[in-house]
Amino acid sequence: MKKKIIYGAICVALVLIFILGIKIVFRPSLPKPEVTTGQRGELGIDKNINEETIDKYLFRKDSVYRDVRMLDDPGNYEAIGGDSKLSGFVKGFEVISLPYIMPVNNLPKEVGDTYIGDTLFSKNDKGNYEPNYEESLEILEYYFPKDKNIFIMCGGGGYAGMMKNLLIDLGWDEDKIYNVGGYWYYDGKYNIDVKETKNGITKYNFWKVNYHEIDFDSLSKIDG
Repeated sequence: MKKKIIYGAICVALVLIFILGIKIVFRPSLPKPEVTTGQRGELGIDKNINEETIDKYLFRKDSVYRDVRMLDDPGNYEAIGGDSKLSGFVKGFEVISLPYIMPVNNLPKEVGDTYIGDTLFSKNDKGNYEPNYEESLEILEYYFPKDKNIFIMCGGGGYAGMMKNLLIDLGWDEDKIYNVGGYWYYDGKYNIDVKETKNGITKYNFWKVNYHEIDFDSLSKIDG
């Protein structure tokens, strides 16, 4: 009798799903972050979740998606086949710029210097990151919540790797953070173009970007 009741309940559920058009979404389980090998590994790009596979892991409620490029980077990324301006992004990713969060160094020599202004954090003489503003940690925790999986992307993978290392150094769980690589190599179905060329004229539609600005003038500087 119990088996008949269970079987009947399953049949009813399947009929309702068919009639109502209920969509069941099966999310793949998240593999543990694992840095790949070779040159991409030197940037810290993940072996399993990267530009080729990120589409399978988008739109999760237990995760946040951050692109850490600048809208218009002073660095000459065209010299390495990229774009100094944010030419597009993957749907679901929000932009908060790494060079405003921490000093950037060790870029390819062809790129030259990037932004060198105010940052939320800087390194002390011992190589540890310290906040430059009273709100620095609060801002970081707001955009990179510790209770979520964090997927980080940039242009080529370098900024994303730096961002991941910063979070780990400041106490974030490294098993929740993925450097998913560079937008320049993304060829999935959730691409949002920002760069537009018509009649030989190129413009960047930054209004499409969910961009989070850091207004240093509104923050409280830590003296010393």
